Amino acid sequence: MLADRYCAARRPSPLAMASRWLAPLLLLAGGAVQATPEIQTWETPNGARVFFVAAPEIPMVDVKVVFAAGSARDGEHSGLASMTAAMLDEGAGEWDSDALADRMDAIGASLSAGVDRDMTSVSLRSLTRQPALETAVETFATVLAEPTFAPKPLERVRQNRLIGLRQDDESPRKVAQKALYRAVFADHPYAADPAGAPESIAAISREDLAAFHARHYVGTNAVVAMVGDLDRASAEALAERITAGLAKGEAAASLPEVSGLAEGALATLDFPSSQTTVLAGQPGTWRGDPDYFPLYVGNHILGGSGLVSILMDEIREQRGLSYSTYSYFLPLAQQGPFLMGLQTRNDQAEQARKVMLDTLTDFIERGPSAEQLTAAKKNITGGFPLKIASNGDIIQYLAVIGFYNLPLDYLDRFTDRITAITAEQIRDAFARRIHPERLAIVTVGGKTEGPSKTSGSD
Repeated sequence: MLADRYCAARRPSPLAMASRWLAPLLLLAGGAVQATPEIQTWETPNGARVFFVAAPEIPMVDVKVVFAAGSARDGEHSGLASMTAAMLDEGAGEWDSDALADRMDAIGASLSAGVDRDMTSVSLRSLTRQPALETAVETFATVLAEPTFAPKPLERVRQNRLIGLRQDDESPRKVAQKALYRAVFADHPYAADPAGAPESIAAISREDLAAFHARHYVGTNAVVAMVGDLDRASAEALAERITAGLAKGEAAASLPEVSGLAEGALATLDFPSSQTTVLAGQPGTWRGDPDYFPLYVGNHILGGSGLVSILMDEIREQRGLSYSTYSYFLPLAQQGPFLMGLQTRNDQAEQARKVMLDTLTDFIERGPSAEQLTAAKKNITGGFPLKIASNGDIIQYLAVIGFYNLPLDYLDRFTDRITAITAEQIRDAFARRIHPERLAIVTVGGKTEGPSKTSGSD
């Protein structure tokens, strides 16, 4: 299945696994390749926007077709986007799931799909030699345009999803994460989990899947990202073939804006575990936000840099309250979340939560030290070349740049933007955008004193 439990991929072929370590070596060898890739862009006849990087070092091509068809488009059928993606390779055109798998396995190619709140992405990796490429492209185009949504595979996928959702209910982290998103986003479409809810998954019909596919899997609603051993003419022909079966259609409407939280809230959920999961969050940032880079660098210092972050020092190193703790921004088309989290012993949950929030408040007031800022910049810019070292890395960036309409020089200017950030910009951005007194907080763990579920200003 392409997207079992909404984000899994088929097991990669040996060729694909080998390319993961070979590509970085080829791209970095000899200094022959420029620091950032040259992005070419155009539009197919049916309105799909294409973003292409030529990478002739190895005879392979990666393709990712991204649709504005994430779980925020589910409407009344929670999980509809992810179920649609999961069904793509369960039958397409004249082939059933076994035939599709055999076609791809025979040429060492791979198909995968994923769904998040903003997008559905369907990906292909193939050799560029013939007849492998011809078979891969024909299969990929058919999977995109002609899924059959056959009844028997649908029931199998449905049962697998329901099992996965029951497993989620047994994980305190999953329970906490879903509860936090509901608290942060309330009635916004981002509140729902992409995997869906059991009652909705049980009710989704073949007609629902077909209607969602017909509305959203269209050219004008698509971005095609391609990286590989192709020249411009070959890339244009490939993009047109892949999308030829898609109706032109219309782009999806913009999602509603996310409202900020008016006040803080605490929900304490009892769970039979020896550890308590503590999560806190609020709406944070979006793709294209002018404050993105100050927030990104600031969060790297606060809780995004692993063992050397301020949160790790305060919570783990100095107090031993948690093995790990973190914070991050997840920018989306509209304001995605700013999240903080940790796990700790049940009897330490209140102390750990207080230290986490006090650390955030102190960082907003004081900002980073000069030493912390210098170290963060070196860490981010020093690691950036490895983030664009392989075709798989580059195509992820291409998809984001295309889908969110980021400037084509985004990668070229990335390190300059990081090095230009000042401590004052970080303090200013965090003071305006992050409000500790308005955080939604969820704790999930063993029984504590007081009622099992509470909410209110903390």
